[in-house]
Amino acid sequence: MSIYLIRHTAPLIEKGTCYGQADIDVKDSFHAEAAIIRNVLPGEISSVYSSPLQRCSKLAEHLFPEIDINWEHQLKEINCGEWELLKWDDIPADVIDPWMKDYVNVRIPGGENYIDLYTRVIETFLRIASEPEPTAVVTHGGVIRSILAHITGTALLDSFGAFSLHYGCVIRISRKGDGFVHEPLSNIPTPKEQHKPSPK
Repeated sequence: MSIYLIRHTAPLIEKGTCYGQADIDVKDSFHAEAAIIRNVLPGEISSVYSSPLQRCSKLAEHLFPEIDINWEHQLKEINCGEWELLKWDDIPADVIDPWMKDYVNVRIPGGENYIDLYTRVIETFLRIASEPEPTAVVTHGGVIRSILAHITGTALLDSFGAFSLHYGCVIRISRKGDGFVHEPLSNIPTPKEQHKPSPK
């Protein structure tokens, strides 16, 4: 059993914008980025699961045109609720500070916290992992980070430091005994992302 976790390519959005489940398109560099991903994938993928958000769905359809894709809402990025498409620096400090101090447990207003994301993702991952055939999962950074935290026993609070996941990365997960091991097949550094307010 091998699962290939694929993060979407660079999204068409201004740096410093908060986004999770907002349906953002991809940059013009899409085809070049997708070619790098295709280069490291095996030819024997049997099933494909993807977030339905277009930055993932476009990639899934491009990489696997002959396969019927399973669209999984549980594989969407974290729901940023009332903060979707706001500039991080425009969110009032008294609103964002509690989340910044404990984003694992504190929910974004109208959205999710990290535990909410992790819970729905791992339930879906374990179902997908029960399949014996090689599988691809086209999804988001938060989703992949949740899966890696789960299989390595990494605390969610430590997962951002533990797993650096650039746009277009591909991580292969394989079974080992009763657990899983992971191996990055491609993780080319991209311009630094911003998923929190600028330092004061």
